[in-house]
This record gives sequence, C-alpha cells and structure tokens, in this order.
Amino acid sequence: MEPVEAAMEADALDAAASHSSLAVRGPLFGIAVQDRETEGGRRWRVVVEVTHGCPQQARDALNSLLWFRAKDEAQARGERRALLAAVARLEKECVDELTVLGTVYRVVRAEEYAAVDAQGDIETPRPTDPEPPVPDWSTDAGARSPRIDDGLVLDPDAPLSPLQAAERLALRPLAYSGSRFPAHVLADSARAVETHPDVLLMPAAFQIAERSGDGPWSPGSALHATAHDARRTLDFGLTWMEPRSRGLIPFGADRTADARHPPAGTTDAAAAALNALAKAADRLRVGRCDQVEAHNTVYRIARSRRLLRWGPDGPEGPRPSDTSTHTPKALHPRLDEDGTVHYDAPAEDEPAS
Repeated sequence: MEPVEAAMEADALDAAASHSSLAVRGPLFGIAVQDRETEGGRRWRVVVEVTHGCPQQARDALNSLLWFRAKDEAQARGERRALLAAVARLEKECVDELTVLGTVYRVVRAEEYAAVDAQGDIETPRPTDPEPPVPDWSTDAGARSPRIDDGLVLDPDAPLSPLQAAERLALRPLAYSGSRFPAHVLADSARAVETHPDVLLMPAAFQIAERSGDGPWSPGSALHATAHDARRTLDFGLTWMEPRSRGLIPFGADRTADARHPPAGTTDAAAAALNALAKAADRLRVGRCDQVEAHNTVYRIARSRRLLRWGPDGPEGPRPSDTSTHTPKALHPRLDEDGTVHYDAPAEDEPAS
C-alpha cells in the first residue's frame, strides 16, 4: 500500500472508532450517463452532480444540459433534432431515463448520511481530505474551486482498500426504519435492498452544519467539493450574509460593507455584534479550523457521505415514494433545428399574433 493510501486508511480507521453511528439525512439526485457502445462494463459517469434535493431538479438540470448542447455543440441538424426531442420530453414528462444519440442518461439516487459520535456530533474533515496548498479566501475563488462530482466515474468494480470494502459490506443492508417514515417509504427502502443489493460509496463532500443552544444539528449550506470551500462559504456567511439577516447592516448598504468593514453610522450595539461575527470568521482562517461559535450558534464544517445503491442494470433511480417540489416545464426559449433561438416565440398553446 502506498504511503498516502496508508494514511487515508489510518484516518478512516480512526474515524470509524470515534464516529461509529450514522445519521441519515435523506436522498439526493443527479444524472449519470453510460455509452454502452464505447464504455462497456458497469461504469457510469456523473454529468449532473448528485446534490439535488428532488428528482425533478435533476431532470431540469438534464434539460438544460441537453438544450445547451444542442445550441452550442451540435454539428448537424440531425444531432440537434435528437437533442431537442429529448428536451421536449423533459419539458412535459417525469422522465427518469432516456437514450440520446447512443448515450443513456439516468436520474440516479444517492443516500446522504454523516458519521456521528456518541454525543451526536457530526464528523469533521479528516487530515487526509483534500485541501488547497494555499488557501484562497478571495470572493471570486469559488469560480476556481473544483466542482463536486466533476468527471466522477461510478465503477462498482474499482479496487478498494480493506476498510472501504468493509464499509461497503456493512452498508449493504442500510434501509429506513422507524415510525417517522410512512409505510410506502419504508416499503420502497426495503425493496431497494433486494433490487439494488450492492452499494457504491461516493467521494466525501463537505457542508456547514449549525446548532443553536442545545438543539440538533441542521444543514447550513449546500455540499462542497472540499472542506476549504465550505469554510470560505461560512466566512462569507458570517461576515456578509448574517449581518444583513440580523439587521446589523442594511440590505441596501454598499456590497463592500461587512462585519469586518461596518458602514458609517453603525451603532455601538451593532458594532459589537458585528465584531463577534468577524472574530468567528477570522478563526476560520487560522489553520484548518472546523468549528466556530457566534451569538449562541455553533457552526461546524461537517463531512458528508453519499451512498448509491447498485443493481444488475446499474445505479438506482428515483423510488415511487420520492417526491418532487414541482412539475416539468419549459426552461429555455425555443431552439430550432438550425440552432436559432426564438426568444419571442409564443407558447405552443397560444396563437401567434
């Protein structure tokens, strides 16, 4: 075993000993593709990050992916026609799998969970989790940060370390339980263990978790590819968003005003409250700080995990009990087979003037 792999294995062993329980948050959705003529095997590739809260959000992302491919990449009318036909279906139907130009696109479902210790505290980043060699705290650094699941290949046959293999084996029977879940959700979860008996563990992601007083931990951000990305989001939240949400800085104030740079006319009470937020944000910038507190709220950088169930035909899709917040609809202007965008085109059920 290589030194880096050995260090990661040691980290995982320490984490398993200190955080031996799991807190399951619920499903996330994305899009994976497989070109069965060229890729072969059981591998799929993620093209829409598996971070969306409901199946329709993933379908909408696929709608946009195919529309822009038709607009910017298609080389011929036939290619564009096939892409636009898929977009038309996605605008009207809850499609969980479709084949376009020889490539299979599937809405995939992952279970998000976190490891917790005996006190119920969520696991923080491990020493071997990826970090930038030089932390960048600039406001435009997010545009240069790695995207979550970018280029990720899902391969259930990839080599595993001993602990990874043990974790996959231990999580195979994972299913919902308890009275807080409706009967049809429990039935779908139990059925998935039978129809998709294998599991694939996705790379760790990171998010902000918050806890006020003695309350439970709650998610405070989307998932990030690195712990530093989550810290930078928290830094911005503490210094820019929280002051405005708390009424310490007016929403109409200059964008450069924040907890470190209060606007003119700030009262003494507001300045003291802003100073507490700024100090908490400053602590994030010292080493790899993963927890700060301000105004009776604890902010923690949490290590999040995602599990994909796997069956004979590949990754699991949405379950019948998975719900969406909205229905399919058109997301973009009409694009014709020649690649022309019609911004003022009437809707299909409206007569042209």
